[in-house]
Amino acid sequence: MDRVYKKIEIVGISNKSFEDAVKNAIEKASKSLHGLAWFEITEQHGRIDNGKIAEFQVVLKVAFKLDE
Repeated sequence: MDRVYKKIEIVGISNKSFEDAVKNAIEKASKSLHGLAWFEITEQHGRIDNGKIAEFQVVLKVAFKLDE
């Protein structure tokens, strides 16, 4: 069976962890995209506020299967 996927880039953000930022991004994307198949973390960033980590940011490439 042949398959074709579309790959897009999204950014997840969390004030808890990089892992939570990934989960937030995937959960949100799954509400508007169907057929999500896989993801790839391409970048990790953070924001510092007053000498402390304030935010975790993760750039993901997410693929979903195109309809027949």
